[in-house]
Amino acid sequence: MGTELHDILRSLRVWDPEVTDLPPFDPAAAPAEPLPLFTAWFAEAVAAGEREPHTMTLATSDEQGRPDARIVMLHGADADGWAFATHATSRKGHHLAARPYAALTFYWPVLGRQVRLRGPVTPAPATEAQADLHARSTGALASALTGRQSEVLASVEELAKVSRAAWERAERDPEAEAPTWTLYRLRPEEVEFFQGDPRRRHVRLTYRRRPESWTRELLWP
Repeated sequence: MGTELHDILRSLRVWDPEVTDLPPFDPAAAPAEPLPLFTAWFAEAVAAGEREPHTMTLATSDEQGRPDARIVMLHGADADGWAFATHATSRKGHHLAARPYAALTFYWPVLGRQVRLRGPVTPAPATEAQADLHARSTGALASALTGRQSEVLASVEELAKVSRAAWERAERDPEAEAPTWTLYRLRPEEVEFFQGDPRRRHVRLTYRRRPESWTRELLWP
């Protein structure tokens, strides 16, 4: 394989049948609301061997409307919304304070599936954020206690020093609080389910929230 980007790109395949299964998807049989379908697809991604199905792209925008995106972890999904967490003082935390609206994208290539969501974002009560943090690993707590996310870092040595102290505190006090750690919930106004098809007849089913129910419609791929 060459090292030129063009050559590398031409050598790659999308949805290689050796590692990808494209199951049929009948939108007429889809449930009336998106959450049950998301839950079923998530479970199927896990069963199919998707390595990190709980990771998702979070897209936000700053005060000037300039977009940004990064990978975060899903902390849960229920009638209140899809949950993720970060420091309120981080870049995405500042974005959400200025423009509390975001988008999420899940991609499960092992099944050729995407799920996309857009909607308003609200912070959960601080008690819920701390409970969520303490239910996770010691490393997650240590990372939250390290803090200063998105700030300029002077050196990797400084990070090692602060992180070491945070790990020691997390191991010593597993109930330690990280004051700026915030649990956010995106309550979707739109949810799109995309199922890839080997003949490129991809199925795109979109749910749109109405005051008392959801509407469904198909989109051209």
